[in-house]
Amino acid sequence: MKYIVIGGVAGGASFSCRLRRLDENAKITIYEKTNFVSYANCGLPYYISGVISKEESLTLQTPLSLKERFNLDVKVNHEVIKINPTKKEVVVKNLLSNEEFVDCYDKLIIATGANAIKITEDYNGVFTLKTVEDSIRIKKYIINNNIKEAVVIGGGFIGLEILENLKELGLKLTLIEGGKHILPNIDLEMASFLHEELKKNDIDLILEKKVTKIINEGNLINIYLNDKVYKTKLLIEAIGVKPASSLAINSNLELDLKNAIKINEDFKTSNEDIYAIGDVTLIKSDIDNELYYLPLAGNANKEGRLLADKLVLGDDTSLKACGTSILKLFSLNVASTGFSEEVLKRKNIHYQKIYLSPANHATYYPNANPLIMKVLLADDYSILGAEIIGKDGVDKRIDLLAMAIKFKIKAYELKKLELAYAPPFGSAKDPINMIGFMAENLKNGLIKQFYAEDIKQIIKDNDAILIDVRTKKEYAYNHIARSVNIPVDELRKNLAKIPLNKKIYLICHSAIRSYVASRILIQKGYNVSHLAGGMIIYNAYLKSIKEGEE
Repeated sequence: MKYIVIGGVAGGASFSCRLRRLDENAKITIYEKTNFVSYANCGLPYYISGVISKEESLTLQTPLSLKERFNLDVKVNHEVIKINPTKKEVVVKNLLSNEEFVDCYDKLIIATGANAIKITEDYNGVFTLKTVEDSIRIKKYIINNNIKEAVVIGGGFIGLEILENLKELGLKLTLIEGGKHILPNIDLEMASFLHEELKKNDIDLILEKKVTKIINEGNLINIYLNDKVYKTKLLIEAIGVKPASSLAINSNLELDLKNAIKINEDFKTSNEDIYAIGDVTLIKSDIDNELYYLPLAGNANKEGRLLADKLVLGDDTSLKACGTSILKLFSLNVASTGFSEEVLKRKNIHYQKIYLSPANHATYYPNANPLIMKVLLADDYSILGAEIIGKDGVDKRIDLLAMAIKFKIKAYELKKLELAYAPPFGSAKDPINMIGFMAENLKNGLIKQFYAEDIKQIIKDNDAILIDVRTKKEYAYNHIARSVNIPVDELRKNLAKIPLNKKIYLICHSAIRSYVASRILIQKGYNVSHLAGGMIIYNAYLKSIKEGEE
C-alpha cells in the first residue's frame, strides 16, 4: 500500500510515524512545501526573542531522522499543486528547481493545515508568523534594520505571543484589535485583567478599531484606521488563520463551513481514497456536537494517530474537542475550555455562571497568588465552559475542567475529586473542589446569585436593598451606589435594620463573605441573592464597559 501525505507538520507527521509503527511494509511519502518538517510552530514566537536560542530546537525531526528511524520518504521544498482523484495521482513541484513530476498513491492524506489571513500585499516590513522560515525572516529583519518599535494587528494567540516576545527584545509596541477585547475564546470581563497586564507592560492597546488599509510609503508601513494612521517599520499581521484547502477546491472535493474540507467520522473526504486531518478540517464540539473550526496542534496530532489506527487496525476514529487552550502573557497565564459566555449567547444555549478567586496554593505558604475563575454551567450542571487567569496553577485546573467536559462529569461532582495536596501546590480544598461546592449549593437552592451586569437595574428597584458586607474600611475605599455597609461579622446584631419584605442583594470582595451572609439571612427568612464573583468581577466588568466607550 502506498500512502502520500501532503503536509509534514503536526497531523501529517503524526499520521506517518504512527502508520509506520503499525505497518512496516507500507510505502509512505511526505511532501512538505516548506524547508522544515515536524516543527514546533507553537514555539516560533519564542525563537524571535531568543527565549529559544537555537533554530534546530524548533525542528523535532528532519527528513534524514525520519528516514533513518521510520523509513519515511520526506520531500521538503516540494509542493503538491494538483490532485487527480480519477487517476489517483498528484502533481508535485520541486520549489528549488521548479521541476514538476507526477506521483501516484493508493491512499492520499491531506494535512495542509491552515494559512495566515492577510490584509495587505507582501510589503517589505510586513510579516505573518506561520512557519519556521517566517520566524527566521522576522528575526533577521529586526536585527538588520535595528528595529525599535512595531505594530501587531490581532489580539489572538499568535498576536499576543509575538507581542510578548517582541517586548522581550525591547521594542515599543502597539496592538490593534478589531473586537471589544483580546482573545476571542474568553469573555469581556475576564479579558479586562489581560488588558491591564498589557498596559502594565507599556503596550499601546487599541480596541474596536478596524484597519481600513495598509500602504507602504518609502521605508514606512502606514496603517490606516478610521480615525488615525500608525507608522512603523515592522508590522505583524496576526489576524487569524483559515483552512489551506485550495487543493481540495481544485480537486472538486466537498467543502464544509469556512471552506474546510468536509470529512466523515473516519476522516474520509468525498473521495473514497482521500482523507483529511488537522487544521484543514472542522471538528465536532464536545458541548453541542456541532462542527466548528478549531485550529489547534493537539487535535491535529491526535487526528493523525487516529487515522493511522483506523486504516491499519480498524479502530474507532471519532474525535470531539472542547477547545482547551492556554497562553502566557507576561506575568499572567490565561486558559479556557469549552464555550465562552459570548458563544453560548450566540448559540442561544441557556446557562448560569459562577466566579471564584481562590489562591493557587495554601495562603500560608509563600507566594500564593489568586486564580480568577469563571465556570459556565448548563441547567443540569454539566460544564459548558471555563476560563482561568492567574500567575501559577492555571494549567492543572483548566485540564481538570476539560476532562470533566470530555467525560460528562457534573460540576457538583467535582467536590468529590481527590487531588494532590501539599502547601506549595494547592489547598486541602482545591479550587476545583470549590467549584463543586458552589455548584452543589446552587443545585440545592442554598444560595442565589446575581451578576455584575444586573446591578444597574437593581439600583433602580425601590424594593431592593444592596448590603455591602465588607469591613468599614473596604466600604469607604469604594462601594456601589445605594449600597449600605453592614460587615458580615456584625450582621446578626443588625437584623432589625433589614426589612423582611425587601429583596436583599449582598456584596463583598470575592463573594465568600457575601455567601456566609446569605446563609445567615436566608435562614432568618430573607429573600437574598449575592454578587457572583464579588467586587473583583464587578470592577473588572466596569473596566471592560469603560474600555468599550473610549
